[in-house]
Amino acid sequence: MELNGSVEAPKENPAPRRSLSSSPGLQYGALVNSVTSLTTPESQNPPISNRQAYVTMAVLCYINLLNYMERYTIAGVLLNIQTFFKIRDSTAALLQTVFICSFLLLAPLFGYLGDRYNRKFIMIGGLCVWLLTAAASSFVTESYFWLLALLRGLVGIGEASYSTIAPTIIGDLFTGGKRSIMICIFYIFIPVGSGLGYIAGAGSAYLTGDWHWALRITPIMGVIGLILMIFLCPNPARGAAETNGEGVVAKSSYLEDIKYLLKNKSYVWSSLGVTALAFLTGALAFWVPTFLSRARVTQELHQPCTDEPCDSTDSYIFGAVTVATGILGGAVGTTLSRTFRDKVPYADPLICGVGMLGSVPCIFIIIFVAASSIPATYVFIFCGELLLSLNWAVMADILLYVVVPTRRATAEALQISFAHLLGDAGSPYLIGVISDAVRSSKPDDLNWSFHSLKVSLLVCPFIGILGGAFFLFTTKYITEDSKAVLRLIEEEQHHPPPEPSIELSNKITT
Repeated sequence: MELNGSVEAPKENPAPRRSLSSSPGLQYGALVNSVTSLTTPESQNPPISNRQAYVTMAVLCYINLLNYMERYTIAGVLLNIQTFFKIRDSTAALLQTVFICSFLLLAPLFGYLGDRYNRKFIMIGGLCVWLLTAAASSFVTESYFWLLALLRGLVGIGEASYSTIAPTIIGDLFTGGKRSIMICIFYIFIPVGSGLGYIAGAGSAYLTGDWHWALRITPIMGVIGLILMIFLCPNPARGAAETNGEGVVAKSSYLEDIKYLLKNKSYVWSSLGVTALAFLTGALAFWVPTFLSRARVTQELHQPCTDEPCDSTDSYIFGAVTVATGILGGAVGTTLSRTFRDKVPYADPLICGVGMLGSVPCIFIIIFVAASSIPATYVFIFCGELLLSLNWAVMADILLYVVVPTRRATAEALQISFAHLLGDAGSPYLIGVISDAVRSSKPDDLNWSFHSLKVSLLVCPFIGILGGAFFLFTTKYITEDSKAVLRLIEEEQHHPPPEPSIELSNKITT
């Protein structure tokens, strides 16, 4: 490995380099000498007070809320969009697939930049792209569905910068039990924002009689978030929480970062679990309100939607359930983690695995009970979403303590890319394609449109079983991997830096 070719962060003072590559006995699981060198900056950033850390946390949570509100506003008005553009299930699902594809393609780039450059500036640039393209998508007319899909893809670019970097900033502001709580709060806003997206989208369409207004709510609120980020959020030193504010700076190439992560078994297995969760939640979040609306038509409780605005009852209820289960599940998951982690070192992936596997029977029941009882279906939707919501904060915390601080943004980016690529980038579209294929045998039968979607959703519980197994595999490796990160950080703090001339003359080459 060559240690040259590193990139310096802008406006950060140079510092003496501290090498860990030659430390005797230093290992990361099966990876020996995984960090080529770490540098402790003399004054990378001004010290961040507790008050400023909490203010930053509040701003990041607010923007995360808007992120997921915007992402699921489309699902809240999906019936209106299908009626407006006269499109099939598979075509409608492209809106989510295009968004997620652009999101996952840009996430690695933002991860690379986030580990090397000023993270605040990167997020501000991404937010500007998101606000402009989200607002522009609300003005698309009936004959330009392709333009709506294109703008949704551009929205994904803006959101990729934020979702990749924001958790790493929280990891650099807090540590230990406090960080677990803060990560829990941050990730609770995923289901809360998703639920409010359904409600805000459906409510806007109902009040205005035009679904376009649903896409204008989050850009307006996002301007406030952008201003708050510019004036209130710092760019903390990487690893500041673990090094008493000193921070560490990686001097490794992107290829070395990837090799390090691929040899980190806890990271790999937990990322596979996150991918299964993304597939499952992406498919259910996009299609369940429409599925329940068709179930009401099958039971002759509602008439089929032929003109805007369509009935949005299930978007409201599903959104409210998502908000409630997100808050409750996130709190319960974090509480279980904090209670058992010291006693059972592998408690976190175990909680995630149990949550995934426990949701599988609920999903089966949802699919088969919807045709006969909507209230009973919502009971099991609540139970299933509650079990899945145990995972959000816990799985994010896993990444932060099994990956060294200087590679967390890259780790977040690769996990996001992989999870979306094989998860929710394709799951809504796959469900739509299967539904259209089944429906093609009886295209004019309204009851068959419900049945076709019911058949396609049967993919979801099997993915839930797979995801639970991946998290259970993670339990085998997480104890040693988390200890290895602490050893690396302690070595960095306690070993004095060598003279620059010695460092430069002893580069390690493979």
